[in-house]
Amino acid sequence: MALSSPSFFSGLATPSNRNRRIHNFRCATFVVTTNCCKQGEFQNVLTDYVSSNQFPVSRTDRQSAILHIQDSSDLASSLARHGDTLKVQEMNVILRYFGKLNRRRELYQVFEWMQQNQKINVASYSSYVKFMGKSLSCVDAVEMYRDIKDRSIKFNVSVCNAFLSSLIKKGKSESSLKLFTQMKRDGLVPDVFTYSTLLAGCAKVNGGYYKALELVQELMSNGLQMDSVTYGSLLSVCASHKECNEAAKYFQKMKDEGHSPNVYHYSSLLNAYSADKNYEKAEALIEEMRSAGLVLNKVIYTTLLKVYVKGGLFEKSKELLKELEALGYAKDEMPFCLLMDGLAKSGRLLEAKSVFDEMMEKQVKTDGYSYSIMISAFCRSGLLEDAKKLASEFEEKYDKYDIVILNAMLSAYCRAGKMENVMSMMKKMDDSAISPDWNTFNILIRYFCKEKLYLLAYRTMEDMHSKGHQLEEGLCSSLMYHLGKTGAHSEAFSVYNMLRCSKRTISNALHENILHILIAGRLLKDAYVVVKDNAGFISQPAIKKFSVNFMRSGNVNLINDVMNAMHSSGHKIDQELFDLAMARYIAKPEKKELLLWLLKWMPGKGYAIDSSTRNLIMKNSHLFGHQLIAESLSKHLVVSKKVKLHKENAR
Repeated sequence: MALSSPSFFSGLATPSNRNRRIHNFRCATFVVTTNCCKQGEFQNVLTDYVSSNQFPVSRTDRQSAILHIQDSSDLASSLARHGDTLKVQEMNVILRYFGKLNRRRELYQVFEWMQQNQKINVASYSSYVKFMGKSLSCVDAVEMYRDIKDRSIKFNVSVCNAFLSSLIKKGKSESSLKLFTQMKRDGLVPDVFTYSTLLAGCAKVNGGYYKALELVQELMSNGLQMDSVTYGSLLSVCASHKECNEAAKYFQKMKDEGHSPNVYHYSSLLNAYSADKNYEKAEALIEEMRSAGLVLNKVIYTTLLKVYVKGGLFEKSKELLKELEALGYAKDEMPFCLLMDGLAKSGRLLEAKSVFDEMMEKQVKTDGYSYSIMISAFCRSGLLEDAKKLASEFEEKYDKYDIVILNAMLSAYCRAGKMENVMSMMKKMDDSAISPDWNTFNILIRYFCKEKLYLLAYRTMEDMHSKGHQLEEGLCSSLMYHLGKTGAHSEAFSVYNMLRCSKRTISNALHENILHILIAGRLLKDAYVVVKDNAGFISQPAIKKFSVNFMRSGNVNLINDVMNAMHSSGHKIDQELFDLAMARYIAKPEKKELLLWLLKWMPGKGYAIDSSTRNLIMKNSHLFGHQLIAESLSKHLVVSKKVKLHKENAR
């Protein structure tokens, strides 16, 4: 009986759709085993069939694969074994699983595997960036975004928002705005959430209020409407930058557009009133909240307390603190700290200490902030022993030191000129593995400058810069000056360069200051770089001083470059400089080509040498070639006559 005969199949039941592949596989196996003589032929046919007709993986099997990967002790092996059976959405489930458990090493491993195996989509990037949080550095985040090849992913608004939000949370608002500009240029169409994210970042940057206004204008120009979240971010920016009136204006505008303000909006406006010390408006706002049926929570009460403290209403502040305690909103130290800090800074140290003692008696939870406030207050008042006693108490009680406390103690010892104690505090930071912050570095640099330890101050500033902290221009300028005075000209130039790298713009005077330091140190090549890059910010007398010094003793190979740079910057080169340059070249006959270039360059720019220099060159023409010198000087004569005629006509 032929296997292909219909009668062979007539007795078989017709397979259902669900079992059709299994039925076909059995039939194929029967045909192969009947017709193939050799085992090897059977194996080849079977392999070809299976590879082209793989069975679909069931939902149960995929769920099992997900669990295997999540529970595996060898993640790499488990991904290799089970990953191919899963869809992108299922890999995203695993990604989020590790993300929610804060297992960042596994999160990174899964994401990397997904990238390598091209099982990745928009949700993958958004989830990964969100869960990596602060573990993903600013540089890594920007590089990862730029490395995305799939444009549909790269310019997806949720992916872009995730990257921008990551930078904002790290305090890299400038970087986020720069990346946002690049995203738009490449094709991103931002949504309202994009602008809300960027607005939130404007609260903590210099000039952030004006950047926020630009973003709001752009949002509306793109046909988008402000929503309650966007208004909330804008109100926060206004509060951070003490734009009290603007905050009130936007709050009213939000209500006029039909958005109902929530507790967050009221809190932001209250913060603005605290910056303005306007307790009357703050109290009116609280009444408005009550009328609107909103519950005054811990944040609102604490913010109102801040308003009273900033306004110097300490009796009202104390009453409100008692109300906070009664409501159960003063279980941690923050409300007490607000009152303590306000009292201490107003010179009411005994009252501040009384609040601190009360807080200790009630065993209010503290992270050390209350201690740092009191230690700083004692230090400001010159009560170093009280400050040391309180710091020792904190260390003994909590077995740790806080950077704020250490900075307070460090500042006190620096003001008192107690070098031994300063070194002890620095050692304590090292022993406790506490990294110095911006304030630590500034305290130390100022102290070392005060003690005339300028090279130590310089090394501290180098360390500060290497840690990525922003340098303060006034402090840098002072250190540059003192380094220059003590002969450390190269170190002064290094401070200048660190500041330039650290800040986008620096004051014009700083360029001229470093120029004088470099000239004094005979670092004329570095001085040339400063002049070339910043000639427009440097006075003519300073440029003249540099150029004369350079022509006399600078690198002879750069003389022509200096001449060209000075002319290009608009500086008129006088005869003295040309005389000095020619004298340098004549003293070095091997620089023949440089001399000839300068002689050729001058007429084209309207310059000519005078008769005394011409005679000197002619006298030494045998060193450079009579014919070449004669041709060059003839052009100078033409220019000289034109200049002379122009002067006569001007009379």
